Formats: sequence, structure tokens, C-alpha cells
Amino acid sequence: MTDYDLKPCYFEGKFIPLKDANLNIRTHALQYGTACFGGIRGYWNENKQNLFLFRIEDHYKRLKQSAKILQMQTNYSIEEYKDITLQLLQKGHWKENVYLRPFLYKSALELSPRLHNVQDSFALYAIPLGDYLDTQKGLKVCVSSWIRISDNQIPTRAKANGGYINSALAKSEALQNGYEEAIFLDSHGNVSEGSAENLFLVRDGVLITPDVSSSILEGITRRSLLQLAKDFQIPIEVRPVDRTELYVADEAFFAGTGVQVAWIREIDHRIIGNGKIGTITKKLQDTFFEIVTGENDAYSHWITPVY
Repeated sequence: MTDYDLKPCYFEGKFIPLKDANLNIRTHALQYGTACFGGIRGYWNENKQNLFLFRIEDHYKRLKQSAKILQMQTNYSIEEYKDITLQLLQKGHWKENVYLRPFLYKSALELSPRLHNVQDSFALYAIPLGDYLDTQKGLKVCVSSWIRISDNQIPTRAKANGGYINSALAKSEALQNGYEEAIFLDSHGNVSEGSAENLFLVRDGVLITPDVSSSILEGITRRSLLQLAKDFQIPIEVRPVDRTELYVADEAFFAGTGVQVAWIREIDHRIIGNGKIGTITKKLQDTFFEIVTGENDAYSHWITPVY
């Protein structure tokens, strides 16, 4: 048992120790993957003695949008979700980098793979988390043989639990073949995203990322970086991306709540650029970490202090 197993989670309408939050094996979400989730990071600033949450309102807005797509009932407002989250962290006396996992799930104990007229529940827990992928040394990645699910199959926009079997297949394939991450192509052969993160390229000084029609998650970190690039007057193209564009890119990086901003050194054994972190990637990465740790006042509206 870990220390955080004794800290509170939010389960069945109350705060209880994480170790005591258990589901019946007949739970609908466990049988059919009928759930949706979010991921929120908190960054501890030792000098300021505070924990900062990145774009918490946007995360809960997306959770409610996911619920709407999946015909799930959300009984809380965004402000109420935010209040539960702050209480959980304060009650747990969290003073380190933390990852929060809010999720809505079909909690009924019944058969039938459907979405309507099935009881919904909300739960939230926190765990300590540093880097999900290395953000400094450059990643070795591959284009997956698995195709990204389309919006008309399992909507990636909904961040649905069951759809992550697609991600798991690609991630395991990559790791077992000696890579650190995978890149999906969509059903049209265009570049989509990583197994659990959005993808950016830089070519000739232009920041490029696949558009939402390429079966990507509408990432909050992605949207933040696009705004930063706009503020820095970096040219931006949001459009379909061909596979071979990956190989001739000057820079490439992943972005997401878990991965943060992690640069890519090689794709399918092709070195990207000069094999070092690119100028635009470094500028965006440095600014991102300044913001999330409460060290950039210009974007203080993106963070919420816990204490």
C-alpha cells in the first residue's frame, strides 16, 4: 500500500480513503467500458508554498462535453467539480506534483451494452506524478500499425474509457518493439496523435498540428500551446498531416496533460532535425513550465492555487 492510498478520494458522494473506494465486479462501466474521464495536473511550487492546478475549469467543461456525447448525467456544475477537487487536495495535504483523475461511469449492476437509462456516478482521485514521458532527452517513437479510431466509431472527442484499448494496443506495440511512444494514423492515412497525447511539428518556422477531423482529442494543452504560439507570433497551420511530413520535420513534440511538452528525437529511425530540441519547441516548453508552476504572471488566469 502506498502513502496516497490513505489520502482521500471522492467516491459515491463523499470523501473516503482511496484504499476503500471499491467497485462491484458487476459494475456496468467495468463490463462495457461505459465511462469517460479527465486528467488534471497540479504543480507544487516550493518557493511559493502552493499547489497550482492548470486550467481546471476547462478540464471539467470537457468532462461535461464528454458526458453529453455519451448520454451521461452530470449532477455537478463546473464550480462544484472545482470545489470538490480543491477540497480533496486540501484534505490530503498535497504538497508535491499531483495528477488528478476525475471520471464519470455507469455504476448500475446490470447487463446490456447501452448508454441510456443506466445510473451514472462521479469519482475523483489523486496520485503523485512526475514525468509521464521524458521531457528532456528526446523520444524515440514509431508510426503504429494500429489505426486511430474514428469519431463515428468511438468518439475521441469524448475521452471515453472503452476507446483506450486502441491506445493500449499502439502503446504496447511501440514499447515491445523498443520505442517509447507511438503515433497513430487515422482511417484516411493522415497523422492523428500519440497514444495519449497530441502531436506538433515544425517545418520552416511554421508550427503544424493535425486538425480535429483527424480523430484527435481536443487537447487542453494543445489549445494552450496554440495560444502561446499566436502570442509569440509563430506562424501556425492546423491541417491534415501526411505521414512523410513526420520524417522531414525540423522539430516534433508531444503535448498533453500527462506528457506535458516532450520533444521527439526520432520517428521510425529517422532523426528529426539535428537530433536536438528545436528552438520553437524549447520556447513553448519553457513557457509552459513557467506557467503551470505559477512563475508567469501573464498567464496566471490559467492556473488555480489550492492553498
